Amino acid sequence: MRFLAVLTVRNEAPYLLEWLAHHKAVGFTDFLVLSNDCDDGTDAMLDRLQELGHVTHIRNDGPYDKGGIQFTGLKLADKLPIVKEADWILALDIDEFVNIHVGDHTLPALLNALPEATAITLTWRLFGSSDIVHFEDTPVTRQFTNAAPVVMHWPWRSAMFKTMYKNNGLYGKLGVHRPRQPDKDNLAQARWFDGEGRELDEQFKTRRIFSNYGRSNYGLVQLNHYAIGSMENFVVKAARGRAVHSEHMLDVDYWVERNYNTEEDTSILALDAGFQRELAQLRADLPLEQLHQESVEWRQARFLALLEEEPYRALFGRLLQTPPSRPVHPTAAQLMLTHALQGQKREQKQSNEQ
Repeated sequence: MRFLAVLTVRNEAPYLLEWLAHHKAVGFTDFLVLSNDCDDGTDAMLDRLQELGHVTHIRNDGPYDKGGIQFTGLKLADKLPIVKEADWILALDIDEFVNIHVGDHTLPALLNALPEATAITLTWRLFGSSDIVHFEDTPVTRQFTNAAPVVMHWPWRSAMFKTMYKNNGLYGKLGVHRPRQPDKDNLAQARWFDGEGRELDEQFKTRRIFSNYGRSNYGLVQLNHYAIGSMENFVVKAARGRAVHSEHMLDVDYWVERNYNTEEDTSILALDAGFQRELAQLRADLPLEQLHQESVEWRQARFLALLEEEPYRALFGRLLQTPPSRPVHPTAAQLMLTHALQGQKREQKQSNEQ
C-alpha cells in the first residue's frame, strides 16, 4: 500500500525534518514536496532529501495561475507518476500533523477501523502558542501542547478538515482541503467518513471543507494544526504571507482565531519512539544537519531584521499584549451562525436577481 503526502512549502526549512520524521512514523511511504521562492535553504534541504531517497522535490517556480501558488503547485502534481501510482493521497501543510488514535497509531490502523471508507476527513485541532515568545529549534509537537477544546462552536475554521482519499479514479485532481474533479457518473461508490468514524452525507462528496460544529470529530483521527507557533515565528510567517495568496500579510486577526490554549493534548506522543528513530536517521546525514542549522540561524536573523520594520514591530508588540483566545459560548456561536446563514441567503438572492 502506497500512502502519498503532498506538501507545498516556502521558507520552512527548520521544520522539515520533524514533519518528515513524524509522517514516516505514521506510515506515509511517499512524499511529494513542491517549493517556491525559498530564501532559507528549504529547497536545498529538499534536494538533499531527494538525493537520499526520502522525497520527490519539484520547484514550483511559476508562472502561477489565478488560484495562487499552492493551487498551481497541486495542478503540477496532478501530472506526476508519484501521484498517479499512489493508493491513498493526502495534501498537507508543514504545520499539520496527522494524529491517529486507534491501534498502533498508523495509517493501516486507521484504515482497519474504517474498512469501507474511500475518503476520510481529518479535522483540524487548533494548537495555540502556549504563550511562547521566542523561536526555538525544538520540535513543535513537543513545544506546543495546548489546544482548542475537543468541542468547538465557533469559529468555522476550527472545524476545517483535510481529506485523505483513495486514489481509485473517483476524483481526478488534488485539492488543498479535498480532492477535486469528481467522477459524477460513479460518485455513488464514494464512502466518506469523518474522524469520529461517522459516515458523511452526499454534500461532503462534492463541496464541504469543514465538519459540523458542536461535537467531537477526533475519536479516530485528528489533524494537529500548529498554525501560529511562537510569537517570533508568527512574525516571520506574517512576512512570508498566506499559503494560498502570499501577497496577503497575516495580522492579529489570524492569530486570535487560532491561539487556543484551553486544553492540553499530548496524544501525538503515542508515536514518540518511531518519530525519534526516524528523526535520528535523518539528522545523521551531516550535509542535511548542516543545512538545518543554517536554516535555524536564518530564521533567527530574519526575525531581528523584521523587528526594524514598523509593520512587523507593531505586530510583535500586539502579540505580546494579546491574551490567549477564549472559546465562544454555544449561545453566542449560534447567534453568529444564524446571521451568517441569513447573510448567505441574502447574497444568493441578490445574485439570482442580477
